[in-house]
Amino acid sequence: MKKNALYAQSGGVTAVINATAGALILEARKNKNIGKVFAAENGILGVLREELIDTSKESLSSIESLSYRPGGVFGSCRFKLKDLEINEEEYERLIEVFKAHNIGYFFYNGGNDSADTAFKVSQIGKKLNYPIQCIAIPKTVDNDLVLTDCCPGFGSAAKYIATSTLEASLDVQSMSETSTKVFILEVMGRHAGWMAASSALARTSNEDAPHIILLPEVTFNQKDFLALVKHVVAKHGYCVVVVSEGVKNSKGKFLAESDRRDAFGHSQLGGVAPFISELINNKLKIKNHWAVADYLQRSARHIASKVDLEQAQAVGSFAIKYALAGMNGVMPIIVRSKGPKYKWSIEAAPLSKIANLEKKLPKSFISKNGMNVTQKAIDYLMPLIQGESHPPYKNGIPLTKEFKLIKAEKKLSKWK
Repeated sequence: MKKNALYAQSGGVTAVINATAGALILEARKNKNIGKVFAAENGILGVLREELIDTSKESLSSIESLSYRPGGVFGSCRFKLKDLEINEEEYERLIEVFKAHNIGYFFYNGGNDSADTAFKVSQIGKKLNYPIQCIAIPKTVDNDLVLTDCCPGFGSAAKYIATSTLEASLDVQSMSETSTKVFILEVMGRHAGWMAASSALARTSNEDAPHIILLPEVTFNQKDFLALVKHVVAKHGYCVVVVSEGVKNSKGKFLAESDRRDAFGHSQLGGVAPFISELINNKLKIKNHWAVADYLQRSARHIASKVDLEQAQAVGSFAIKYALAGMNGVMPIIVRSKGPKYKWSIEAAPLSKIANLEKKLPKSFISKNGMNVTQKAIDYLMPLIQGESHPPYKNGIPLTKEFKLIKAEKKLSKWK
C-alpha cells in the first residue's frame, strides 16, 4: 500500500515558502509511489490536532499559483516539541496521527527551531516502532541556517530591504536641506545581521546610503555611533541608518527587548529604531524619522528575487526525491559553486549537523569600525537578489487564488 505524505509550514513565513509547498506537491503528484499529500493546518499543531488538509482536492492551477502567493497558505505556527524523555505524549500523538492517515513521509518547512523539531521527529520512528521518514526543508528570511549557502526566503527579503533603502534614501536626500536629515530603518535579525547587511546592495558607490549599518554581531557603541552620524550629516547633508532588531549593548542586552516570549523562549523584539531616533534627538538634536520594515520585508512577493524563487522550488522538489530515495533526518541545502559566475546546486545534509546551530555574519563581512559591511559581503549577497518574477495582477493588485482547504476526516480522539 502506498504511503501518504504530510507537509507542514513552521515559523515566520516568507514571500516564497508557498512556492516550496507548490513544488513539493507537484513533484509528489508526478510520482506513483506516493499516495496523497496532506498539509497540516498551522504547522506541527495541525498534526497534533489531526487537522490535515487534503491537497488532492485542490486543482492543478491552484497548486501552481502557490509560486506567486506570499504568506503560508496552510498556516504556520511557533510551537516547540519537548524532548522525548521529558514528554513522550506529544510524540506518541504524532505517531497515532501518522498511523491513522498512513503517513510514511513527513516534510517540515522552516528555520532553526523547525530543524530541531524535524530532527526529533526523524528519530522517533525507531524509538516508537513506526517507520517514518522526515525531511526538513530550509526556509528563513534570517539566512542563519548552517551548511546551506543561503536560505529560501532571504533573497527576496534582501531585495525588498535594498530597494526600500534606496527609495527612502532618495526621499530623505531630497528634503534634507530644510527637513529630516537622518532616516533609520529597522529590519529583522535577532542574532545574525544578514538582512541588515543586505541594505548595502542599495549602493552604487561607497558614498551612497546606507551610511551606517548596525549589526547584532557587533556590540553597540553609543559614542562611536553618534560621532559617525554627526560626521555623515556634516559631509553629505543627510544620513541613512539601517539597524537590525537584535543589536545589543555592552551588557549583552537587546537595545529593544520586551518581557514577552514566544514558544521557543525568544524575547519579542522590535522598537530599536525609535530607540536610536530618541538617542539622536537627545544627543545631537538632529531631526530624524524612523520606520520598521516588520512583516513587509518577508511578505513582499511583488518584488521577489527570481533566484530565491527558483531555490525555494528546488528544495521542495528535492525533498520528495530524497524521501523516495529512502533518506531520513536530512535537509536539501543550497551549495554555491566556485568560480566567477554564480551557480548553485542542491545537496542533502544531515539534520544532526544543522539543528540548534546558527550562522552569523563572518568577521570578513564586517567593516573595521563595525558599522558597515565589506565588499566580500556584497559579493556574497548580490547574486541572491537577481532576477524578477512578478505575480499576475488584477485590477492593479497582485492576484491570489482561493483555496478549498478541505480537511481529511478525523479518526482519532481530540488532542488536549
